[in-house]
Amino acid sequence: MLADERHNSIIAQINQFGSVRVKDLSQMYNVTEDCIRKDLTYLENQGLLKKIYGGAVKTRVMTHDFQVSDRADKNIEAKRAIAQKALSLIKDGDTIFLDISTTNIELAKILVSSNKHVTLVTNCIDVILAANVPDSNVKLIVLGGTTDELHGGFVGGITDAQLKQYQFDIAFIGVVGVDLELNRVSTYITEDGITKRTAIECSSRSYMMLETRKLHEDGTFWYAQVSHFTGALMDKLPDQSIGKLTKDYPIEWL
Repeated sequence: MLADERHNSIIAQINQFGSVRVKDLSQMYNVTEDCIRKDLTYLENQGLLKKIYGGAVKTRVMTHDFQVSDRADKNIEAKRAIAQKALSLIKDGDTIFLDISTTNIELAKILVSSNKHVTLVTNCIDVILAANVPDSNVKLIVLGGTTDELHGGFVGGITDAQLKQYQFDIAFIGVVGVDLELNRVSTYITEDGITKRTAIECSSRSYMMLETRKLHEDGTFWYAQVSHFTGALMDKLPDQSIGKLTKDYPIEWL
């Protein structure tokens, strides 16, 4: 196999699986591991992947998909899988916080139908609509503030001041991107990030609502470190190369 053919094949593997290992590629193409390392260095210099210890991962993507209406129906099965995991952590009598997150919208829907007796505090308009159901066992408390129609919720100083009056059993926090190498969690908008940070500080436990693909994506505002969370709820566990990085953080990866 020519070098160009091998390079194209490596990129195809990266795009399909999210990461590759030097040892596996060496066996696959019947070349030395040193040859594969040179291939990965070349492809990294072309901006096509990012080298990590023992292999490589997809290059990170800066996302700008702000509007909730544009995101709500994307990757819906992944969001529902995460929401089910979140529901299993909620007990009768808990006071929980759901922030502005399309995955939290799915959690609100199944929480109402679960008949669990909980107090739900939120600043997300679509969570309010999903949870405001007659005769539900969910006690709904809405945080006010500055309306961000594009983002789909209430943000700003008034929202954060109200948030600080609570002590939550669990907060479920949306994320735009997670960088395991830099220990950073991001969102789109500064004000939303500050609210998320405040919610983490006001909670006994806090969980990222994390689609696995977001381990390769970044937002524009870093609001927390990975290690600030109790855990991450995911639609599926990451591949082996990324999975090794999760071991650097003493949190729950569920």
